[in-house]
Amino acid sequence: MATEIATLGGGCFWCLEAVYQQLNGVVAVESGYTGGKVDKPTYEQVCGGATGHAEVVKISFDPDVIAYREILEIFFTMHDPTTLNRQGNDVGTQYRSVIYFNSPQQQEIAKQVIAEMANVWDAPIVTELSPAETYYKAEDYHQNYFQQNQMQGYCAFVVAPKVAKLRKVFADKIKR
Repeated sequence: MATEIATLGGGCFWCLEAVYQQLNGVVAVESGYTGGKVDKPTYEQVCGGATGHAEVVKISFDPDVIAYREILEIFFTMHDPTTLNRQGNDVGTQYRSVIYFNSPQQQEIAKQVIAEMANVWDAPIVTELSPAETYYKAEDYHQNYFQQNQMQGYCAFVVAPKVAKLRKVFADKIKR
């Protein structure tokens, strides 16, 4: 099986990680940081907003099962790409909407999907489109966060509704 990588930032990485872990064709999802100017940043540094990093998920997927385009269509359904540097109560550049492309083909597909989404959303899309940069895996306690902390307040009130929305809107894409 040949896999591809998608690297996306759309608010807190716990939300996107929980969503993408549910999908057929997704082999692995890892929370991390990219797009900044500090080597090996910590969560505390990234949350401080001065490193320039975004909270992202690195998604390994089988393109024979789920296409990159589908990964992006889900991305634009699961977060608000019209709010600059925020998702809900999460505010700061680390929560920006961003697609880090790993190839010219991914860049072109992302441009097409962004253009299509501009017709879906009422406000302008502010999602950045940038080449993949150095990626740093987040601390171990951030990995599989929702699966391990479903009763924690943020997970119950922010992450769980996104997972429920995914299961409803993209029921045919969910792992069984």
